[in-house]
Amino acid sequence: MKYLAGLLGIALCLVPTAHAAEAASAAAAPREIVLVRHGHYDKDPAIDEAIGPPLSSLGVAQAYLAGARLRGEGGTFDALWVSPMQRARDTAAAIGAELPAQGFRIDAELAECTPPTHYAQVMAETDPAHAAACKARLDRVFARHFAATAGMPRRELLVCHGNVIRYLVTRALGVDGMAWLEMSVGHASITRIRVQPDGRYKVIAVGDVGHIPAVLRSGASGDAAHRLVLPPLQLAPTDAADRRR
Repeated sequence: MKYLAGLLGIALCLVPTAHAAEAASAAAAPREIVLVRHGHYDKDPAIDEAIGPPLSSLGVAQAYLAGARLRGEGGTFDALWVSPMQRARDTAAAIGAELPAQGFRIDAELAECTPPTHYAQVMAETDPAHAAACKARLDRVFARHFAATAGMPRRELLVCHGNVIRYLVTRALGVDGMAWLEMSVGHASITRIRVQPDGRYKVIAVGDVGHIPAVLRSGASGDAAHRLVLPPLQLAPTDAADRRR
């Protein structure tokens, strides 16, 4: 009887341990969101505004540099999302070449838009209804992507746009959402936000362009206007004997 009682005691001790392990696996875990702005592009009014123009040569180079940076840091993500606009999709394609076996999914709500701002000139050029709809859409993006996760830590990559990224940063900081224009993020820059298990936010970096040489930077306030132009190929001189061969 003492032997059976001992076994029963061991079994009873194991039950709460199993419950504790199950609770731990379902507990909140941190989530890291990495946001990459698209690379440089040339505006073209002839192209459908909803899709927008593709990357320029400079933008392609910037996007590959961003991809190489992410690959060098480990490059593993649990989800990769991209805006439906062409410049963002081109950027994602270049980044994806550096992150094999990981595919992007389109999130239509990551498309560029202009949320409300304190700048009167910007608001004078923006339909108030469109600005309000943009804010509502980006608030949904924030609610969907910027929450602690259950179980294991999670990393997500979002390739999108300058206005989108800046507004989401204001939400993470808990500051006035209309102050997003007080920030500037360059083309193919990297912004990192960590969501703690308790739901608090840590903004790790905003508009990081350390992976892009200074002569190739564009899109942020103060950046010079750069273009990437390949020089013509200079052929080595040949003599008459070489030409006869």
